[in-house]
Amino acid sequence: MSISGRDPERAAVLGLTGGVLIVAGEPGAGKSTLLEAAAAAHEGRLLRMTGSAGEANLPFAGLHQLLRPVRAEIGHLPERQRSALLGAIGLAGNGTPDRLLIGVALLALLSDLAGREPVLVVVDDLQWLDSGSLEALAFAARRIDDEPLAVLGGTRDVTGFGGFPSLVLGPLDTRAASALLDAQPAPPSGKRRLRILEQAAGNPLALVELARAECADEDLLPLTERLERVFAADLAELPEATRDALLLVAAEDLVVADLADALAPAERAGLLRVAGGRVRFRHPLVRSAIYHGAPLATRRAAHRALAARLADEPDRRAWHLAAAAGAPDEEIAAALEESANRAKDRGGYAAAATALERAAELSPDRRDRARRLVTAAGVAVNTGQPRWVEQLAAKASASTDDPALVAQASLRVGQVLTLSAEHDTAISLLLRAADEPDLERIAMASASVAGFYSGDEDHRLAVRARVKDDPWTLALLDPTSRRAELAAALPALVEQAGGDPARLVSLGAMAWLLDEVGLAVRIFDDALHRWRMSGALPTGLGCSAGWAYLDHGQWAQARLAASGAIAAGSGLPHLDAAVRSLEAAALALSGDTGQAREVAGAGMSIVDPNRSRAVAVRTRWALGMAAVADGDHVTAYEQFRLLFTESGDPVHYSCSYAGLAELAAAAVRTGHETEAAEIVDRCEKHLDGELSPRMTALLHRAHALLAPDAAEERFEAALADPAGGQWPFERAQILLDYAEWLRRRRRISDARPKLLAALETFRRLGAHPWIKRTEGELRAAGVEATPASDVTTTLASLTPQQQQIIQLAARGLSNREIGERLFLSPRTVGSHLYRSFPKLGVTARSQLRDLVG
Repeated sequence: MSISGRDPERAAVLGLTGGVLIVAGEPGAGKSTLLEAAAAAHEGRLLRMTGSAGEANLPFAGLHQLLRPVRAEIGHLPERQRSALLGAIGLAGNGTPDRLLIGVALLALLSDLAGREPVLVVVDDLQWLDSGSLEALAFAARRIDDEPLAVLGGTRDVTGFGGFPSLVLGPLDTRAASALLDAQPAPPSGKRRLRILEQAAGNPLALVELARAECADEDLLPLTERLERVFAADLAELPEATRDALLLVAAEDLVVADLADALAPAERAGLLRVAGGRVRFRHPLVRSAIYHGAPLATRRAAHRALAARLADEPDRRAWHLAAAAGAPDEEIAAALEESANRAKDRGGYAAAATALERAAELSPDRRDRARRLVTAAGVAVNTGQPRWVEQLAAKASASTDDPALVAQASLRVGQVLTLSAEHDTAISLLLRAADEPDLERIAMASASVAGFYSGDEDHRLAVRARVKDDPWTLALLDPTSRRAELAAALPALVEQAGGDPARLVSLGAMAWLLDEVGLAVRIFDDALHRWRMSGALPTGLGCSAGWAYLDHGQWAQARLAASGAIAAGSGLPHLDAAVRSLEAAALALSGDTGQAREVAGAGMSIVDPNRSRAVAVRTRWALGMAAVADGDHVTAYEQFRLLFTESGDPVHYSCSYAGLAELAAAAVRTGHETEAAEIVDRCEKHLDGELSPRMTALLHRAHALLAPDAAEERFEAALADPAGGQWPFERAQILLDYAEWLRRRRRISDARPKLLAALETFRRLGAHPWIKRTEGELRAAGVEATPASDVTTTLASLTPQQQQIIQLAARGLSNREIGERLFLSPRTVGSHLYRSFPKLGVTARSQLRDLVG
C-alpha cells in the first residue's frame, strides 16, 4: 500500500534512531506500512514481533518471537539474567521468573546488541501483544538512554502508552485521498469515486480496497465490517482446500510446511505471504474476515483440528479445545487450569487469570466453577486491574453458597480495592473475609493497610477492634501507644523472616511507621536486594521504602523508588497518588518547587483527600515544604494547617504529626502562633505512650518556636538524643532555628557552629533553599561561608540516578551489578559514569571510594 499523504509521518519513523515512538491509528490508517518502511530502511540489527489475538493469552509469546533470532546472544548474559529470559520464553529455568529481572535482562541484551550496531525493534499490533511481553518491552523502552537503540510500535489506540512519544495517524485529507485513488491500477471515477471517498472517510486501506472491489459497499456498516466484507469477497473464488487451510492459519499462527500448497492460491491472490514457514496476512482484517466469515460449526471443527496438531504444545492445545467447546467440559476445563498454572509459574498473571476464567465457564460442577473463579481473582490481583478482580469475584459468589469460597472472593476484591482508593469498601470486604478462620490473619493484615491508607478514625477503630496481638497490624493502626514494645520486637521478627523479601519489606515498613528509620533503611536495602535477586515486591509497599529513604536523607534513592513504582494509569489511583506525593516531597526539599507543585497537584486530582488521608496528608506536607522553600510562609501555613482538622486533631492518626514543627515555623512568620500552639498542645495529648526520638525532637522544636522565651531549653532537648541523627534534614532544621534564635540575641559565637553544622548537612543533602538561608544567616553572623567543596557541589548537581550510580560504583559494584540494582543497561551505567567522572575530577572508579566517602 502506498504511503500517500503520510510524508511527515514517514519522515518521523525513518528518522527514529534512538528512543521510542508509538504509531497509533484505526485499522487501515497505515501503521503497518510505516513500520514496514522503517524496517526496510534500517541499516543494522532488526528485531520484530507482532501481536496476535490467538497468542494474547500465552505468556511471553511475543518475547519468544522477538528473541528467536538472537538466542545465541542471550547466552552471553549473566547467569541470572540468562535464566530469567530463557525461563520466560519457556526454554529454561525453574520456578516463577522475576518479571523485573526479565525486563533488566531484555534491556541488557538490547543494549549489548546496540553496542555492536544500531538496533531497531519493530512491534506491530501492540494491542494484541501478551501482557508479559508488553511489560518487559515497556520496561526496557523506558530505560533507553543515548544509545543507538530504537523501539517503534504500532497500535490502534495510544491509550495506555501515554508515557511514550506517539504519532497518531488521522484520516487523509481530500487531496491526499484523491491522490491515493489516482495511484490505483484502475482509478475509480464519477459517482463511484465520490461514494468511495465518502465511505472511506480518509482511511488509506479503505480507499485502496474499495477502489479494487467491483463496487463500493452501500450499506452503512462500520468501516471495519465494511472492509471485512470486501476481503471476504476475495475468498469465494478460492478452492475449498485453500479456504480450509486459510481458516486454520487465521485461527493459529502455524508453521505451515504441510499447508504451503493449499495456501498458494491465496498467496497469489495477495491475501497473505508465506515466509520462513509462517504466514503474514496482507492486513489483520484479512485474518478477521477469514475467521468470522466461516460458520460457527466450521470454526469449531478447525479448532479441534488445531488441537490435534498441537498435542506437543499443551497451552495452545487447551485454548483450541476451549474454542471448540459447545458445552461445559471438565476435561477441557482441567486442561485450561493446568495451562493457567504454567502461565502463573512463568509470571504470566493476566494469561493465567484469563485461562482460569475460561476454565470456570467450561466447568460442569458449580463448586469447580466457583473455585476456579476465586483462584482467577487471586491471580488477577497481581495485574492491578481492580474491576476485573471484582467481576471475577462477583461471578464466583454467584456460583456458590460455600462460605469459604465467598470469603476468599471478598478477600481478593478487598486487597485490590485497598490500592484503588476505595478503602471503605475494601475494609468492609476484608472484615467479612476475616470471619473465615483460615483467612483471618491475611484479611486483617490487609484491612490494617486499608485502614492506614484511609486514615479515617472510624475505619481505624473498626479494624483495631478485630485485631489480635499481631505486631504488624498494631504498628499500622496504633504506632504510638506501644511503640517501644513493638520496636524492641523488630530484630527478632527480622531474624524470623529468614531472608524472605516480601516479609522483610513488610518489616521495613513497620520499622518506618515506628520511627525506627535507620533500621527501616537497613531492612529495605536487604529486602530490595533480595527481591531483585528473586521473588517479587508486594504491591504498594514500595512507597514506604521511598519515604524511609527520604526521611533518612537518601533523597536520590527516594526519587528512584518513586520513579520505579507503578506508573500513572495503572488502574490503582491510590498507589499512583502515593508515588506522586513521594516524588513531590523529594522535589520540594531539593528546591525544584514548580515541578513539586505540578506533581503534587496531579496526585491530588486522582484521589478524594477525605478517603485517602495518608496520601492527602503527605501531599500537602510536600506542598507546604515547597512553599517554605519559596519563602511563601502564608501558603506554607495554609498547607500545614490542612494536616489537622478544624478543631486541631490530626487528619491522619499517624502521618499528620510530621507537620507539627513546620506548622509552628510557618505560624510564627504569619501571626498564627496562638492557633498553632493550641494544635500542638492538642496533638501532644493524642500522642500517648513512649514518644520516638523523632517525635520528641519535633515537639520540642515546635514549642521552642512558639514560645521563644523558653526556647533554649526546648532546642537543647530537641538535639539531646543522638538517635535524632537518623533524620538529618530535620536535625539540620533544628540547628538552623536554634542558631537564628541565638543570633537574634547577639550570641554570635554560640550560633556559628550550629549554622556551620546545618550548612554541612544541607549541602550534603542538596537542600538548596535551606543552603541559601543558612549562608545568609552566617553572613549576618559575620561569617562568610566556606564555598562547598567541588565534590559536594557536583554530587548534589547530578541527577538522582547518577548519584546512585556513583555511590554504588564507589562500593565496588560492576556496571552489570549496578544495572541490575537500578534496572539499567550496563551501557547506560557506563555512559553516566563517563559523563560524571570529569565533573568529579576523577579518571578511574577506584578513586570514587575516597572521594564519595
